[in-house]
Amino acid sequence: MTVAQFESVADAWPIGLVVVVGLFGLALGSFLNVVIARVPAGGSLVHPGSACPGCRAPLAWYDNIPVLSFVVLRGRCRACAMRISWRYPIVEVITAAALVLAYVAFGPSAEFLVACVLLPALVAMTAIDLQHQMIPDAITLPGIPVGLLINVATGRISWIDSVIGILVGGGLFLVIILASRGGMGGGDLKLGAMLGAFLGWKALLCALFVAIVLGGATGAVLLATGRRGRKDPIPFGPFLAAGGAMALFWGERAFGWWMGGFGG
Repeated sequence: MTVAQFESVADAWPIGLVVVVGLFGLALGSFLNVVIARVPAGGSLVHPGSACPGCRAPLAWYDNIPVLSFVVLRGRCRACAMRISWRYPIVEVITAAALVLAYVAFGPSAEFLVACVLLPALVAMTAIDLQHQMIPDAITLPGIPVGLLINVATGRISWIDSVIGILVGGGLFLVIILASRGGMGGGDLKLGAMLGAFLGWKALLCALFVAIVLGGATGAVLLATGRRGRKDPIPFGPFLAAGGAMALFWGERAFGWWMGGFGG
């Protein structure tokens, strides 16, 4: 983004609104940390309240302020001094940054509404897949109808594009799973269908392209450096999430450019 573009954005969206979106993102990121910790174990998101995973001491409200509490406590539990994972502030900051970028890019629009739902879900699924090598059905299965309904309600893309996206995203991974005889998990299939529901089939194709390129490049580096063997699993969910986030911002434009190039 050039200086002139940044200044035009600052004029269009008052800094106060951007700050509000950022604070909302931090709070949402704090909730995502609960999702990341409890959903893989099948726990409730409501009860019990937040507590130290080591000594189980309940966290006071002032020890549960996104990022700030981590800094004040120097990354340790107030009660037992157990180290707090860096995942907590990282998830909070990434979520806030993603929503701020979406607001700057889209403003108060249907695209921003979609971003407020899709981007936090992708952040949570990325963290869970990296830690547990799983993409939870509790996020992807509800995400498919939610993505379709948001597009129907806002008219951002047609319901036909969304339905085709679901079929393409799920169908492509189903073919890969059958062809590889289980080389890819069903979680990727459901995530692909969810991305199709939110993005539509055009932007979905861009998301898949980005995911394949990023995944292939990362896999090659890990193999070359010996950090992974040929039979070691590499989670594909984070690459799909990255592709989905990029496609939300640039997918339709990239698809139009690509088709225009092929059309001469």
